[in-house]
Amino acid sequence: MSFLSEALWVLILGSLLGLELIGKVPPTLHTPLMSGANAISGITMLAALTLIIKAGSNFPLLLLGSISLGFALFNVIGGFLVTDRMLAMFSRKSTKK
Repeated sequence: MSFLSEALWVLILGSLLGLELIGKVPPTLHTPLMSGANAISGITMLAALTLIIKAGSNFPLLLLGSISLGFALFNVIGGFLVTDRMLAMFSRKSTKK
């Protein structure tokens, strides 16, 4: 089995597992889950960067690594925005005099 087919299997199985796990989370836990997913997405970003570096001139692997990096970056930014918005809901309102 080539490296590309192994990488595609990991992508497919990881996607299916992620869909199964996220589908079972109650709506009240989605925001804390998004905050915790930032760490996992950071690891995914490192793995995607490693794939891009190791791919050399192999275009399919470069494409797969770039797409993975884009999705992970999107998830990290979205997670920080959601977390910031959630924390703003709990901050004290400033009183104007």
